Amino acid sequence: MKRIRTEELSMPAGMHRIKITMSFPLRWVNSYILTEPDGKVTIVDPGPRTAETEQEWHEALAGLGLTLQDIHQIVLTHHHPDHLGLSGWMQQLTGVPVLMSARSREEANYMWGPGASIEVRLPEYYLLHGMPQCKTTEIKEHMQTFLSQITPLPEVTLAADGEIVRMGGKAWIAVETGGHAPGHLSFYAPESKEILCGDAVLPQISPNISLQPGSDPEPLQSYMDSLHRLNALAVERAYPGHRNPFTRFTERTAELLAHHEERLAKLTERLRESPANAYSICLYLFGDRLGTHQLRFAMSETLAHLQELIRRGVARQEQQPDGIIYFYHQ
Repeated sequence: MKRIRTEELSMPAGMHRIKITMSFPLRWVNSYILTEPDGKVTIVDPGPRTAETEQEWHEALAGLGLTLQDIHQIVLTHHHPDHLGLSGWMQQLTGVPVLMSARSREEANYMWGPGASIEVRLPEYYLLHGMPQCKTTEIKEHMQTFLSQITPLPEVTLAADGEIVRMGGKAWIAVETGGHAPGHLSFYAPESKEILCGDAVLPQISPNISLQPGSDPEPLQSYMDSLHRLNALAVERAYPGHRNPFTRFTERTAELLAHHEERLAKLTERLRESPANAYSICLYLFGDRLGTHQLRFAMSETLAHLQELIRRGVARQEQQPDGIIYFYHQ
């Protein structure tokens, strides 16, 4: 078993970044350890659950002279497996509270709670939008692989927008935003002008914005509204869920807004040429060499952008006699 390395370079006192292994292409998720002056430890986004990541946490904590029993609370930015996954396992071993928003808990239960059927609903949704059945079968099998990464789900203590959460000797304000994940919480420390931003703002890649059945019906609008809200914060140091901590937070939010406007313009031009279903547009945007995991993200992101064009009155959708939904320029 390889040893996980704690990343202390340029991190403030009492805060450590831990790179926890996850699947390609991201390869790792940033988890954070924040230690109070009295030694109490907060874990932010512990990562997906596998035998490897359990061992990584034992080794990372030992490297800092800590054990699981030193953990005081676990804080989750959102419900995705690479962030929530190990929280239930850690809670079982320690009995500590796991904080997340009410909407995040709702989404987690919708995805993986008792009676959840997203592994059926999502492929059926993609079929309506032109994806071949061979691909939707692969996606159904792929969705089932996440169960082991999030089992058991934690018992949740709710954290609300505007609530103050103490971590690492600082008061962090919970800032709820949507788009990447409904109910996503970032945590802003106004005195030090720092933000734990999860996947709301990433320094080098654009966070995935997905339209999924049963979730936010207009996720791109939610995300762009969120970026405007985050852009108003005075941030000098940002700690993201992926890639490295960064300083250009305000500039990055503006870049992400511009990126989505450019993609919407590209889709508008495509629909002016001819009507198309979402799957063909997905291939137009992202190419035809995507793996199953990437295809799921690309398809739902395509649908999110198409829905935003409908919201703006630029496009409309119409179901054809064969059952496939096509998008038209208005």
